[in-house]
Amino acid sequence: MLEKPFALNMNHARAIEYAAKKAGIHVIVNYAPTWFPATQAAYGLVHGDHAIGDLRKIVVHDGHQGAQEIGASAISLKWLKDAALGGGALMDFGCYGVNLITWLMKEQRPTSIFAVTQQIKPEVYPKVDDEATIVLTYPKTQGIIQASWNWPFDRKDMEIYGQTGYVLAPTRTLLRVRKANSNEVEIDSPPALETPVNAALSYFIAVVRGRVKPSGLSSVGLNMIVTEILDAARESARTGKRVNLLG
Repeated sequence: MLEKPFALNMNHARAIEYAAKKAGIHVIVNYAPTWFPATQAAYGLVHGDHAIGDLRKIVVHDGHQGAQEIGASAISLKWLKDAALGGGALMDFGCYGVNLITWLMKEQRPTSIFAVTQQIKPEVYPKVDDEATIVLTYPKTQGIIQASWNWPFDRKDMEIYGQTGYVLAPTRTLLRVRKANSNEVEIDSPPALETPVNAALSYFIAVVRGRVKPSGLSSVGLNMIVTEILDAARESARTGKRVNLLG
């Protein structure tokens, strides 16, 4: 089980995928929102109940006041402040949004990626970005990831908009839903997730014991796409140009 993100780049991701297949072992990736009741309930409303029609826009906000500002350990800061090791807000928190949007889009690859990064606090983070926005374009949907080390407080929330309504997940245990011809409804404390899909450790144990096969947000297949998108986002931010994905 790997902590997010899956890999630094596609070369590393392919190496992990190859090694796992050759050895016959499972690899899973741990993203905190995977285990939020609101995350899974939102997916059920969107794809199980088709409550808001076809997806049109997904916006994900992730981050905090800054890795150093929240007291990250010296070991963590060593790589978080080094772009060559995968540091920066784009990788640290952009991966959450890319993971969620790829899952909600049922692993469809975007047609293009455009990203903008900034160093708002260069005196603290001289070698990495601390602010990032990534835009994913699909034929009929747009995904926006706002990753930041400049939020005034911790954030892991998302907004999902369809043709006929929306599902907002402002916290791990709260949903706000509006369907066609109705007012917004607040769903406080959506159904608790059952073991083993309620926590990273129980899921890991279930995979190791052969009771569950990795899928969805944690799976290698989905996270290969996530890594491809993050690679493209960094290239877009570096060049200032949109990156088109072919095939």
